[in-house]
Amino acid sequence: MNPSLTRRRAGSGRSLHGQRGVSTVLMAVALFMLLGFTALAVDGSNLYVARNELHNAADAGALAGARWLYSLDGSSVNAGANVVAQDAAMANTSQGTPVEVVSVLRGHWSFATRTFTPNESLLPVDLAGRTTAELDADPNFINAIEVVTARQTTPVEAFFGTVLGFDNYDVSARAVAYIGFAGALRPNDADQPIAMCKQALLNTDGSYDCSVGRFIPEGDQTGGWTNFLHDTSGATNASELQSLICGDGNPAEMEFGEDIGTNNGQVQSAFSALYDCWTEETERKRLWSLTLPVIDCESGVAPQNPLVGAVELNIVWMVNGENKIDHSPYDQQAGAPTEMTLPAEDVDSSSPGTWTNTSPSGETRWSNFVDNFNLRDQYDEPADWRQKSIYFLPSCTVHEPKGQTGGENYGILARIPVLVD
Repeated sequence: MNPSLTRRRAGSGRSLHGQRGVSTVLMAVALFMLLGFTALAVDGSNLYVARNELHNAADAGALAGARWLYSLDGSSVNAGANVVAQDAAMANTSQGTPVEVVSVLRGHWSFATRTFTPNESLLPVDLAGRTTAELDADPNFINAIEVVTARQTTPVEAFFGTVLGFDNYDVSARAVAYIGFAGALRPNDADQPIAMCKQALLNTDGSYDCSVGRFIPEGDQTGGWTNFLHDTSGATNASELQSLICGDGNPAEMEFGEDIGTNNGQVQSAFSALYDCWTEETERKRLWSLTLPVIDCESGVAPQNPLVGAVELNIVWMVNGENKIDHSPYDQQAGAPTEMTLPAEDVDSSSPGTWTNTSPSGETRWSNFVDNFNLRDQYDEPADWRQKSIYFLPSCTVHEPKGQTGGENYGILARIPVLVD
């Protein structure tokens, strides 16, 4: 036999031996990778379900806590909001296991920095004289609840992951709910079919100003009638407007940013109905507090304007066609006012609880009344006595939260929060 051929055959046998060894190693690596991918697929899906359930619990807790972040009248931060948030989160389960709540914190959410700053203060901040941007930067403005949920005591079980050395997995989730300013208005949130222009409520720097009173009709950026409806035909139906006077308010939800029908003209039947209602409610001696929608009047009022929020106003005075400024001060059905009582919540060191002036001169009484309540026209001059006019003064006190978060600061916080993180 040829020795060289024998050597080649022997060498060929050793080569097949080596290939079988390499194949075994590759098969072992492939099996290990297959187990790894299986673990990733099975355990990953299991983790996804658990984490999603924890997120749902955190979301529910944060939204419930933020829903009650303020007292019903808006006068203080609600210390019980944390408990509400915790209970709502713990009412959920994750894969049949009760959700653990790691932490519940009140605090401040900033849109500018996308951060949550814990703050357990129970003091509300003054919204008057502040822009929305200024409040966004103020950590003392309590406007959010953060909830963190987890599976720590009962970790998520590992299935194929045990092959890779994982016995179980710790999973957590976090949610932040924010309560902002009234935007969309729910049914009956607004009291009367009158819409106020934001331009009449803001200073030149964009801050909410509750120190200056206005009246309508006056110019094209003060306010007008509204039918509360989202349409483009305007609030021109006198019977429709009259039916809304001293009723239950807006019958349907009003969407933030959407146009509502408006009217900047005189609607005599609606005005007469409002005048009668005001007289009955106040006896012409008390301020009449109302929640009204706020519209953007950049292009004037009517036939429609976008809804941008809500404001709390006091009707200070009304003048109909029969009132004469110089009627006797003892004639309560005509003439300039002689007395006006402020709501207790509006009384502070700078404003008397009751204004009185019994001068026999109606012009004197009116001038003093206008100065006391700082009533101004569109040129910032003292408001004069005008027939068929409604004089307003924004309220500087805290108010009952209304509507859904989304609007700008016109002095009213929202009742319904939104998730932000």
